[in-house]
This record gives sequence, structure tokens and C-alpha cells, in this order.
Amino acid sequence: MLERIIRTAAALVATVLFTLNCNAAPDLSAGSAVLMDGDTGEILYAHHANERSLIASTTKIMTALVVIEHCNLEMEYTVPPEATGIEGSSMYLKAGEVLTVSDLLYGLMLHSGNDAAVALALACSDSVGEFVALMNIKAQELGLENTHFENPNGLDGENHYSTAYDLAKLTQCALRNEAFKKIVSTKSIRIGERCLTNHNKLLWRVEGAIGVKTGYTRAAGRILVSAAERSGRQLIAVTICDGNDWQDHGTLYDYGFGQYKEKTLIEAGEKIAKIPLLSGGEAFLCAGEDFTYTVMENETLQVVPLYPKIAFDVGRDGSLAGYGAVYLGQRQIGKIELLWGGTDLEGTHTKDIIRSRNRLPQSGGGDDPSGTGECQQEASGAG
Repeated sequence: MLERIIRTAAALVATVLFTLNCNAAPDLSAGSAVLMDGDTGEILYAHHANERSLIASTTKIMTALVVIEHCNLEMEYTVPPEATGIEGSSMYLKAGEVLTVSDLLYGLMLHSGNDAAVALALACSDSVGEFVALMNIKAQELGLENTHFENPNGLDGENHYSTAYDLAKLTQCALRNEAFKKIVSTKSIRIGERCLTNHNKLLWRVEGAIGVKTGYTRAAGRILVSAAERSGRQLIAVTICDGNDWQDHGTLYDYGFGQYKEKTLIEAGEKIAKIPLLSGGEAFLCAGEDFTYTVMENETLQVVPLYPKIAFDVGRDGSLAGYGAVYLGQRQIGKIELLWGGTDLEGTHTKDIIRSRNRLPQSGGGDDPSGTGECQQEASGAG
């Protein structure tokens, strides 16, 4: 059932009421854990989520993100002696061999190469210390208040730490980068004579798993950061100091995805927005089609009207006015037709130039629906 409530002169709210099948909170072995919705940042489960801990090789999530943002992935790089013979897990780099930044990123994220981490740091910066500074700057930009790095590979250090919550936020940002997502979801790849297989067993065990990063040192214990997608939704799970992490992540995903239900949030003919006209009065925009999506309790979607370059000759009720970009958080999840639906001022024609036209996006390519003017509709699931 849809209830529309006028929030402002130019925005309507549609609320969908339904009952969730709420599963019992999972019982985990982890010292700390969190389950986050990757699109909205909503926390579905947390246990000591802000407790600072050693994070081992999950550090490499930040290493990879900084490299992707600062380097040309196709750039060739000659491995220096300083990037060889690094303790711990390795992709066994040899001094003088030439690899691309992309090759090294696969070695970093699939094989957890500590040597690849050093090589990438030197490829992107003048020194490892300078690269680590970039990692800490990025942590500040992302608001990771309980995170600090000493190195790019995750070797234990007194001032090298993070939390389950911060790692989830970091991963949420990293997965918005298609290059990062492609790398961490790769099961295996051949790099020259090397055949690299992803250490993340969830890729083979959990429905919809898209990888991310494992981690282990004797002091830190087992750490796992993962993500999975089902029915268009993305969840991120983090467990720290967890000897049963593979099973616990499967449990978290079954619990998390059980909180969502598919519902029709927008019905054809529903009024989406009303927009001011230069001649006075307002014109209604209506949905030209149903929109169905998987949502959870109290979740909000936004519909931002997008207008074609030439819309001035379209005024007949029921004719195409443009399209509405449907957003979940900062991600566009769909697009619907918008139809002219009449005005509230008799004799006013909807082909009049729209005052707010220049404040609305001209395409669905933007990431952030905020700041696009007044004409947007919200649809939310309420339990």
C-alpha cells in the first residue's frame, strides 16, 4: 500500500508498509564483528565493532584503494630489490622483473603478497613512508576515526590498527571502484608464469560472494573482510579474531539478506513530483511504470526527475516528460519513465519552461542525488 505525503511544494513521499521476517541475531565466534549494507551504510549487526585491533593483511584494502586512485594501472614497473624477500605471504617478486601495476594489485589482493605491497608503494610514491602517509590521509577523508597505518602490508605494529566498523566503511568505499571490485572478485588469474588463486574461500562457498580480503598474523588472529550481493543488494561483513570466520560470514549473510523483501515501491500513475512553472502554478510528474526492488524496514529510496534536452513541446497529460533516476543511498539502481500529469492551475500548459530546470541533472550518471533541486520523491519500506 502506498501513502503519499507532501513534504515540500515540490516533493512527494511514498511509503510502503510490509512485515519483515526478522531472524534471530547470529551467534558468532568473533572477538568483534559488523555487518553493513554496502549501499546505505546501515548496520545490520555489530559486536564490539569500534574496538581497535591489529588487522593483518586486511590493511591491503587501503593499499589497493590508494594505488588505484593515484596510479595508472597499465603502467609498467621494474621491481626494485627493496620489494623482494619481504617476510610473510608473498607473490615471490624478483628484482628487475617488469610487471604492470594491475599485475601487482592481483598479487596483492589474491595472493596477499607483502612484497607486492612494498612494490606498489614504491611505484606510487618516492618512499614507503610517503605512501603510508597517503593511506592515513585517505583514512581521515573517509572518517575512519579508529584507524591508523604504519605499513602497506599489515605486518604487526603498535600504531597499526583499525576496527570492524572502520574496515566495513573502507570496504564500502573501495567497492564503489569498479577496478577494485573486479580484482577482489577474481577467483584466479595467470600473471606471466604465475597462477594466482584467491585466498578468499567464500568465493566458492557463499552465494553471491564478491571477495575482498583475508588476514592473519599470530598476534592478530584470523581476520576476514568480505562482501556479497543478492537480489541487487550488497552486504559487507567483517570479523576480527575469529577462528570460525568462513562459517560466521555465511551465517551473517543468511541473517542479513533475510531482512530484505521484494516490494513494488512505485506504481504506474503515482504522482512522483510537482514542479513550478514560469507562468505560475505547478505541473505534476507521474510514474509511467511500476518499480519493484528488494528493501528492508524503514529504508528510503529517492527518485530524481531527469528531463530530456527538449521537453518544451510535451504537455499532453500522459505523454512522456522525461525519466526518473531511482537511487538507493548514492547508487542509482534503476530508471522509470515520468509522464506529464496535469497542473494545479487551470489553463497553465506544462510545456512552459521549468524554473528549476538548471538545478536538475541531465543524465543518470551522477553518484549523489542531493543538490538536484526540489523535485524528488522518496519511497521507503516501513515495518
